[in-house]
Amino acid sequence: MQTIVLVEDDLELAELTKERLEREGFSVQHEENGEAGRDAIVDAQPDLVVLDIMLPGIDGFEVCCQVRPQYVGPILILTARDEDLDEILGLELGADDFVTKPVKPRLLLARIRALLRRTRMEPVQQAHDSVHIGSLSVDASRREAQVEGREIDLTTTEFDLLWYLATHAGEVVSRQDIYQGLFQYDYDGLDRSVDVYISRLRNRLGDQPSSPHYIKTVRGVGYLMAGEKK
Repeated sequence: MQTIVLVEDDLELAELTKERLEREGFSVQHEENGEAGRDAIVDAQPDLVVLDIMLPGIDGFEVCCQVRPQYVGPILILTARDEDLDEILGLELGADDFVTKPVKPRLLLARIRALLRRTRMEPVQQAHDSVHIGSLSVDASRREAQVEGREIDLTTTEFDLLWYLATHAGEVVSRQDIYQGLFQYDYDGLDRSVDVYISRLRNRLGDQPSSPHYIKTVRGVGYLMAGEKK
């Protein structure tokens, strides 16, 4: 049974969400504040976290920031504030997806399942188990990446994006390509999530924003993983 830690201070919403997820076969642990949520995530190491932003004590952004060094699973952020700044800040701190409340239960469930599918991707579904591009090595079977022999810590979405780019090295991929390949839905022309993920990934790889070595921006088109894959 897959496990979820739900961190939400709205008790009525939390109970409804917990009941719905449990009916779908998930085991759900609910926490009401940031400190308890942080500790539960680190201790339980759940398959997925659903994290509200506006929490008593430390907020969801701070929880996300504090748990990321010790938790690599997917984090889905919930917020009642429909502002781009919230989304960008949440993604920069290591969240994997972002849903604005009030959210339809079917939509929340679909996003959760999509994140879990990406986490469970089997290497046999890939054309190759590993890809090497210069000093970058990406291993799908272990879900590990190294640069110059140094292992880099990646979230679920960061690894999936890196694997997608690495397996398409030498090709220009559009935002639409990335959305279809990673999230299985169309790019709406406005969402900036992919740009934030790319920025985070460049930081992980040690790429300089002004002259990136690995992930290059092709203005008006998309992104290019430079180099030849082996």
